[in-house]
Amino acid sequence: MKKFALVTGASGAIGKAISIRLASAGYSLYLHYNQNQQGIDELLRKIGSFGGEYIPVKADLASKTGYLDLANQIFSIDAIVHNAGNALYGLLEDLEEEETDALIQIHVTAPLLLTKKLIPKLRQKQNGSIVIVSSIWGQTGASYEVAYSTVKGAQLAFAKALSKELAPSKIRVNAVAPGAIQTPMVEGFTLEELEAMASEIPSGRLGTPEEVANGVDFLLSEQSSYITGQVLAINGGWLT
Repeated sequence: MKKFALVTGASGAIGKAISIRLASAGYSLYLHYNQNQQGIDELLRKIGSFGGEYIPVKADLASKTGYLDLANQIFSIDAIVHNAGNALYGLLEDLEEEETDALIQIHVTAPLLLTKKLIPKLRQKQNGSIVIVSSIWGQTGASYEVAYSTVKGAQLAFAKALSKELAPSKIRVNAVAPGAIQTPMVEGFTLEELEAMASEIPSGRLGTPEEVANGVDFLLSEQSSYITGQVLAINGGWLT
């Protein structure tokens, strides 16, 4: 019997790596995206040989009704990976209200309401799992990323609280908190800045999207069957 997982933000670097890892583990996938059709087409070519069913689902999770547009395209579901999101750099005093609304919508409101809609389908399986891709800044906070740190911290609180609520239904809820990962989110840094960042990390390098994907796969798998309400830090020992 096919196992279906929803990966939001599947067209991004970490979303692609998660999708490839889950497809290789035997999952069929709902691959959420908003604008990056090219990224989804590329992903579909990479995972086609794994033999599952892979369904692109388009929805704008920054809009008020985006979560409904997505939920209405989901049928059987065993797992959810909340990965969609975007960074926001700048001083808090320069933050625009519209930016704040969009950030909260995509990182907090949409995952919360989408999960609410999909819980009955997860409960039918009696073995569901949810993983939220948060950030090291949700754990420690970051200057110049106050708003981003705030929503990422909210995601961790969401995972911990929901895990307690859903445990009687045999649905586990966990989160991963990646540190500095080699994705387009760090492309704005100079080589010198990246080298300086790597020098602060005990492991001496940035992580890869595949390493984040391995953590997500573990938390979805039966290997973590007695783990819920936890945050798996994937950061090379940085700021721990």
